[in-house]
Amino acid sequence: MSAVFSPLKLRSLEIPHRLWVSPMCQYSAKEGMVQEWHHVHLGAFAVGRAGLILTEATAVTVEGRISPEDAGIWNDSQAEAWAPIVDFSHRQGVPMGIQLSHAGRKAATRAPFHGGPISLGSDEGAWPTLSASALRFGDLPVPHGMTLSEIDSVVGAFSDAAFRSVRAGFDVIEIHAAHGYLLHQFLSPLSNYRDDQYGGSFVNRIRLTLDVARAVRQVIPESMPLFVRLSATDWIPGGWNIEQSVELSLALQSEGVDLLDVSSGGIRPDQAVPLGPGYQVPFSREIARAVNIPTAAVGLIADSFHAEKVLQDGDAQAILMGRQFLRDPRFSLRAAQELGVESQWPTQYLRARL
Repeated sequence: MSAVFSPLKLRSLEIPHRLWVSPMCQYSAKEGMVQEWHHVHLGAFAVGRAGLILTEATAVTVEGRISPEDAGIWNDSQAEAWAPIVDFSHRQGVPMGIQLSHAGRKAATRAPFHGGPISLGSDEGAWPTLSASALRFGDLPVPHGMTLSEIDSVVGAFSDAAFRSVRAGFDVIEIHAAHGYLLHQFLSPLSNYRDDQYGGSFVNRIRLTLDVARAVRQVIPESMPLFVRLSATDWIPGGWNIEQSVELSLALQSEGVDLLDVSSGGIRPDQAVPLGPGYQVPFSREIARAVNIPTAAVGLIADSFHAEKVLQDGDAQAILMGRQFLRDPRFSLRAAQELGVESQWPTQYLRARL
């Protein structure tokens, strides 16, 4: 029996198997509205029978976009634009989740494939950025240290975006608290120099992430799974680390989070990340041993046999892949053949099955 191709039930959602599409920014939206590109890009994973598809980081406010081309769900029109994409995935038997995000001080940047300086110029529509403290990321502009009122507003924006996501038909909500974006900026002592209830001690630094998780859990159905993506370590001495991630994971479990999506890094450009196959799996393993909810492993897991081993070893309960699904949107169908598992192909593609 393949661990990869066993179903996973989270609350009322049964996910057909455990090879999932990781969130991957496309920088192809217009005023936060998803376009034809998103229909084809995400639809290809559904046709390829991924177990679960997670959208790219989707901004909960206009100033929370990484770039002007980010997808958003800060208004009802954007939610309506997502609905037919979700519906198509459902018609292929594939559930879909949305990753809700606020970029904080890493906002107002140029999409990476446009070239030129990273930061937008004032003539390109740059906007003021927000963060836990007035500390810049690399060469980006210095952000504004958020007021308590602004923090409350961001919590409300995540809650409102989650409510819209439910109306759009999504099956899963994922809160993005990783990769140096706003919630991670509050978590890490390298970016949070506050001296109020949102800074200083570990309990204070995790407060915003817990506030957001609690607010989102309150507005989505009891039957709907809630995920959180974490950076398990900053890869910088004195920064956020795996021990703090374990403690945060236990707190998130108490707030009704159903799965922890374990990644790493992104808080500062000088991080030293030892890239290699499965380099983040040990973090998933350590968190999985501490909590009573599933974890998902991500990071250079590129073949079906490696994925199977991670799950068989109990290091995670699901595998998130990015690059491999970009290379082959039908990777799940190929993986099933490699692992000797019967899979359900689209009827239109049956002639290619043998």
